Amino acid sequence: MHSHSHSHGHSHSHGHHHHGHGHSHDHGREGNKKGLIIALSITAGIMLLEFFGGLITNSLALLSDSGHMLSDTSSLILSLVAIWFATRPASPNKTYGYYRFEILAALFNGVTLFAIAGFITWEAIQRFNNPPEVASGSMMLIASVGLLANLISAWALVRKGDVKNNVNLRSAYLHIIGDALGSVGAILAGIVMWIFGWYIADPIISVVVAILILRSAWGVIKHTVHILMEGTPITVDQYEVKEELERIDGVIDVHDLHIWTITSNLDSLTCHMLIEDDQDGQRVLQDAIHLIEEKFKIQHTTIQIETSKVHHGEMQV
Repeated sequence: MHSHSHSHGHSHSHGHHHHGHGHSHDHGREGNKKGLIIALSITAGIMLLEFFGGLITNSLALLSDSGHMLSDTSSLILSLVAIWFATRPASPNKTYGYYRFEILAALFNGVTLFAIAGFITWEAIQRFNNPPEVASGSMMLIASVGLLANLISAWALVRKGDVKNNVNLRSAYLHIIGDALGSVGAILAGIVMWIFGWYIADPIISVVVAILILRSAWGVIKHTVHILMEGTPITVDQYEVKEELERIDGVIDVHDLHIWTITSNLDSLTCHMLIEDDQDGQRVLQDAIHLIEEKFKIQHTTIQIETSKVHHGEMQV
């Protein structure tokens, strides 16, 4: 589905960029939305099932898996809210529109996950000394239902949405896969308790799930902070961009080059290009725009063309 929308975006891109870009964004958006809504309904249902199941069967592993599901449910809701926000038009005081909201949402998510993981670990430590009995039969049943549901949500996301390119959907997808692992863990713990009566398996698996949650939280936080710090997109090498631009005929050097991410799949670039005095600035500009779009897939470019007559103060960054 996505490959189609991409080529779509590019066939337009020569004359009027924005149209092309908007197109490739919306086309995937509907599918993304559908996939997310399906995954969200399933995940929320299973979360409640595992939460109450964990209380009834006295299994911390189920509770921790439901904690994982909570993190998911919130991430899916945030992804949906973000998609809805991103379709709101830009306004004079928010010239990029609301795209950045996706990134803030993801950051908030990562922080919540940390708290949940901490809580589970704390509770597990309390249980290690004197593990309570767990109704392992019911526990395994609930965990199996959970596992099945996770696999269905993951499948819905992959089939309907663009899991490869959208940071939002990717994080939702990884969460769900993490959930599936959590459910597998709970099933294993259930088997061990059922056969051997080793109730310590329950807090052990809970800690494993907590570590899974922490790992995904750390990934999300690192990525979003990188974007909020206006870090260069992971897919682009700044030195390579500079070299390519300086290769254009008539360009002496490129400085004040900045590349950053507005939201997933939407990058921006600005730079100053010093050209030889007798060169045609508009031609150089056209070459540069074309190069950046074709080679680095960045459509938002702002380029300042300078000849030897232009002087500006030293820049801080």
